[in-house]
Amino acid sequence: MTRTFAFFLLLGAAFFWGMAFIAQKSAMDHMGPLTFVASRYILGGLIILPFAYFEYRRIRPEISSRQWLLIGLLCVSFFLGSWLQQWGLMTTTVTNSGFLTGIYVLFVPIIQWLVFRTRPHAIIWYCASIAFLGLYLLSGASVAPFGFGDYLVLSSAVFWALQVFLLGYLLPKLGLPLVVSVICFLSAGLLSSAGAIGWETVSLQIFQNGWVEIAYAAIFSTAIGFSLQAMGQQHMPAANAAIIVSAESLFAAAGGAILLGERLSGFGYVGITLIFFAIVAVEAVPIYVARNSKRTT
Repeated sequence: MTRTFAFFLLLGAAFFWGMAFIAQKSAMDHMGPLTFVASRYILGGLIILPFAYFEYRRIRPEISSRQWLLIGLLCVSFFLGSWLQQWGLMTTTVTNSGFLTGIYVLFVPIIQWLVFRTRPHAIIWYCASIAFLGLYLLSGASVAPFGFGDYLVLSSAVFWALQVFLLGYLLPKLGLPLVVSVICFLSAGLLSSAGAIGWETVSLQIFQNGWVEIAYAAIFSTAIGFSLQAMGQQHMPAANAAIIVSAESLFAAAGGAILLGERLSGFGYVGITLIFFAIVAVEAVPIYVARNSKRTT
């Protein structure tokens, strides 16, 4: 797989995540966050389970105990990021949640630097900062006063950053994007199920009321979106991937305009431009610099 193709896979993941935001928000009218997370991930995991089985049979990898430990950490990060974000959506505003979740574009290179003690390419810091500014402007250059839900969403950004980092570290070595995805989906689904049974009201009626939201999130955002992310991150550094998938905010804005009739402010259009610039620059600038250096040598 070429890096260009990986770029478009990650962009596809961002598209499905962004368009799923409306389903995630409206689902909270019918059920608790753990119930929704459990439903979408168990269903999404079962959808791609046959494909993951054939992938495992084809590659037959030897997974070390250390890699299993990292996969376990990945599953925990995936569950906590999903649960905290969904819980926060119950009380925070759409503006705040979109802005706070996008902060993971800054967390990923920081985690990479702390773990490996190697500085990411300079363009990563510039593009992450530009994307962060774009997210802020896309939110209208204003956030409401912080409440409990805002802190939950901000906490989820840390775990999403860790999830992106761990995928970028594990998948180039394992080459099992669908297998790792299924393990994450079903683990998060089972953990959420246990929590939902213990803390939330679970009944057939709530699934009947929210089945459209569950189906969309399970099929498009989970089975397709996260699988595209996993396949793309086999061939893309984690910090670069974080900036690319931050395009989910662009698609969320587009979905809001098409489905809800929402319109962006002038700041919003500037934010879209900055995010788009950061996504293109993070891939194009290193290639341009490398070509110029070859010409001069």
